[in-house]
Amino acid sequence: MQPIAPIYLDNNATTRPHPEVVEVMSGHWRDSYANPGSRHLAGRRARQVLETARESIAAILGADPDEVIFTSGGTEANNMAVLGFAQDPPGRLAVTAGEHPSVLEPCRFLEGRGWGLQILPVDQQGLLTDPPGGNPHLEHDVRLAAVILAHNETGVIQNLQPLADDCRRRGVPLHVDAVQAVGKILVDFHDLGVASLALGGHKFHGPRGVGALLLKRGLKLAPSAFGGHQEAGRRPGTEAVSLIAGMARALELFHAQADRRQSDMRLLRDHLEQGLAERCRPVVINGWRAQRLPNTLNLAFPGVDGEALLVALDLEGIACSLGSTCASGSAEPAPALVAMQCPPEVLQSSVRFSLGIDNTPDEIAQAVEIIARTVQRLRAHRRSTTPISNAADTRC
Repeated sequence: MQPIAPIYLDNNATTRPHPEVVEVMSGHWRDSYANPGSRHLAGRRARQVLETARESIAAILGADPDEVIFTSGGTEANNMAVLGFAQDPPGRLAVTAGEHPSVLEPCRFLEGRGWGLQILPVDQQGLLTDPPGGNPHLEHDVRLAAVILAHNETGVIQNLQPLADDCRRRGVPLHVDAVQAVGKILVDFHDLGVASLALGGHKFHGPRGVGALLLKRGLKLAPSAFGGHQEAGRRPGTEAVSLIAGMARALELFHAQADRRQSDMRLLRDHLEQGLAERCRPVVINGWRAQRLPNTLNLAFPGVDGEALLVALDLEGIACSLGSTCASGSAEPAPALVAMQCPPEVLQSSVRFSLGIDNTPDEIAQAVEIIARTVQRLRAHRRSTTPISNAADTRC
């Protein structure tokens, strides 16, 4: 039997905009409609809204206002950084194994133009491995490194300090994909000591279609688009004032409640994890030894096909995911789990549950019942032909 209302556990794909965010955007669509580049009164009012949002976002993320470049989202921000830093003559790009497609694909594009690619290995928890013998992480000809701060599939939070130190010593820009981190955990751009950082508004109960790239003062990016002077000439196109104001408000709401939100998310996530671990054995908790986003849980149910489970849960009113929606349609295992050297039975049966501020304890309790019942039913269906390994009852 389906729940009365669908239980949405796919907040790493996108979140529902907070009601205050919707209200703020509605007001600006009505009152701040003018082009912020125009010099008349209406344009100046729109410019004031834009710059106030820029200052707020910068203050919350530990950046200077002139380091904030507004974009259409995290994917554009990642592309801007990779393509903007990677200028002739070609060298080598360094990325972590299991990187998000919005970073990896522009790197693959550059490979076709003579760039090399160094894949930085991760351990079974998804963390960058210590260099053997204390050797540096980066090969000698690396000209740009790009790393995801909090993984969209597993929630694992990367320790960037050793790599950031290595990049600084070598004068190599380090770009950070923080799209899943900003608005879920506290992030400080200057403290990270990186060259650039990407974020997207719809990951933290803000609007879709807007994001930002933080670019360290003094660094320049070669443009990847042309046609306007906006954003100090770094990103052409009339700024989406209402969306930017909505993103700023969403970040302000997170910042004002950061401790409580993280505590509440972690409590709900742990209840979901514990309930499924008890009711669905064998279960594998991917990345359990590492620090993870408080809202993210990636579980494998050996003996169950992940795709079949996803469809079955959708029919039962549970929205979840097999991983990045940017790679949806692919039958390949999640690259992050492949990089973590998970065995085939884990790769084939892993599902991601990601919580948001709208989830309640009652929903989580109901989700445990529905997921456990569905897993047991699917296993019973396959048991006669596909033995289930009890050895998989562990934490990956």
